[in-house]
Amino acid sequence: MQTQELKLNVGPQHPSTHGVLRLIMSLDGEIIKDIEPVIGYLHRGMEKLAESRTYHQYLPMVDRVDYLSSFFNTESFCLAVESLAGLKVPKRAEYIRVITMEFNRIASHLMWLASFLLDLGATSPLFYCFREREDIVQLFEDLTGARMMYNYYCFGGVKNDFPHGWMKNAHELCKKMPRYFDEYEAIITKNPIFLTRTKEVGVLTKEMALDFGITGPNARASGIDLDLRKSNPYSVYNELDFKVCLAENGDSYDRYIVRIAEMRESIKIIEQALEKIPGGTPEKLFVKRTNCECNKDDCPICGFDTKLTGKKIVPLAFKPPAGEAVSLVESPRGITTCYVVSDGTPNPYRVRWRTPSFSNVQLLPELMKDRTYADLMAIFGSLDVVLPEVDR
Repeated sequence: MQTQELKLNVGPQHPSTHGVLRLIMSLDGEIIKDIEPVIGYLHRGMEKLAESRTYHQYLPMVDRVDYLSSFFNTESFCLAVESLAGLKVPKRAEYIRVITMEFNRIASHLMWLASFLLDLGATSPLFYCFREREDIVQLFEDLTGARMMYNYYCFGGVKNDFPHGWMKNAHELCKKMPRYFDEYEAIITKNPIFLTRTKEVGVLTKEMALDFGITGPNARASGIDLDLRKSNPYSVYNELDFKVCLAENGDSYDRYIVRIAEMRESIKIIEQALEKIPGGTPEKLFVKRTNCECNKDDCPICGFDTKLTGKKIVPLAFKPPAGEAVSLVESPRGITTCYVVSDGTPNPYRVRWRTPSFSNVQLLPELMKDRTYADLMAIFGSLDVVLPEVDR
């Protein structure tokens, strides 16, 4: 009997492609012989738009590079611009940035876990993960007024301090979260169906990860010990104690294990930062400053560094000196890089982003070759690709 390969489109309107992605597949029965990712459906010109806007006008747009990890995008852009302009971020603002970024990391991983398990046919984890993510999003809303696009960091610091009671609520959430992670693992980690769908499926070798420039949890699940928070610490990560989460097999299961472990480590980071933050809680700051007569931002009497921004900046007059700077941030999906070129005018001359999901999509032809069609969503879902980050 004569057979022929079937050309099949998955997407661009497909619920499991995590955005608008088109996959052109060549199928021999249920075996995938070739797969071609087609990107660009979400292209918004995020890099070109920077050239026609001032630094401050472009800053709110940066949240949209990857809508699930907005704080990390803003941190990357701010670090590059602060390097160009010679701005020093006050210590309290650095701690606030770390706390919000790590909460954002957990929220992003929770969204990944919910959608990953949903791709595999499990619905209960979706409701569990959104339950905890809602608590984090509520904290962000209380702090920034927004639930997704926060526009909270600014050049030289952050826009405002924690509101009263925020740190207490954050502490309480940190106490509850490990128990929730235990619940996830109780229904997922040793589930025989999940093990069958993910163990030794989509194996990413260490060599392949290095060849494709893979970073983040996907690389660490293949045994690559690279986490910028440890290897090239920025902000105040060098003042906090945490470990890099690693695995060895590089399959879809290990990518799940690494992200679960990372959420637990993020809780440890947040708890330490909440304890070490200069000035303590906003309530203590308020009492101390009303009883202190010095009325200085950096009080020599009480020893509290209460500043939230460095040098005051007039938006329209902000012109970083001519030059170039690059920043690297460990985001939930890997290393996010922002390259900024200044020509001394109020507008950036060039802005270039390198995002981890772009590299992750390129893995599909290698990981899917000679796998069954049923493995597609197990492998693709485990890579945690967010399409707006791919297209930018």
